[in-house]
Amino acid sequence: MLRLLSLLILIALWQAASMVADSRLLPAPLTVLAVIGHEAHSHALYFNMATTLARVAVAFTLAMVFGTVFGVLMGRSPTIDRLGDPWLVILLNLPALVVIVLAYIWLGLTEVAAVFAVALNKLPNTTATIREGARALDPGLEEMATVFAMPWQTRVRHVLLPQLAPYIAAATRSGLSLVWKIVLVVELLGRSNGVGFEIGSAFQLFDVALLLAYALPFVGIMLAIETFLVQPFERHVSRWRSKAA
Repeated sequence: MLRLLSLLILIALWQAASMVADSRLLPAPLTVLAVIGHEAHSHALYFNMATTLARVAVAFTLAMVFGTVFGVLMGRSPTIDRLGDPWLVILLNLPALVVIVLAYIWLGLTEVAAVFAVALNKLPNTTATIREGARALDPGLEEMATVFAMPWQTRVRHVLLPQLAPYIAAATRSGLSLVWKIVLVVELLGRSNGVGFEIGSAFQLFDVALLLAYALPFVGIMLAIETFLVQPFERHVSRWRSKAA
């Protein structure tokens, strides 16, 4: 209820600001809604949003899978951690724009380059988060698994993943917010479709209403994913904390 009230207050402030400012610089909510309806009627909105969401899903999945594997290896092996730490620090501090531009130069203006650039930007964040979780694993549970000669599949499912779940949830939340923003930059620089491309076209035309018509629905979808998927998952994997308290 409070979230809905906050949203209504934001829309009211937007309406008030649009009445004071130039309508070209800040169109009213109803004006933007009309543009959204027009783009949806032509199916351009659906196509571009679906294209962007597909890129987000693929890049996010790749980054989470490989980041989790690398994070566990670095957190459990001091040798691998010392070898991989300089790479991790470099990737953490390398600007996203540099990675995107280099990916397009080396791989061309292709879909593979776009997804690779986004995944590589997200990878070090996931790795660093999971590494901390792997370092905090309970050695007593590891000893128990060894004593009972658990198969590696059982050990991963019942010993490793439950302990890493809060860290995976944290990496998921931060990663999702990072990935979709980088996807828009990737589309702006080197793709011919997607929400980022449409926002770039609206910027060139100085069409703020069209820019908001693509930005707001996409933000709404990301907010829905955060509210109905990420937050419930985070509460589910952290439910033991409340029970322990």
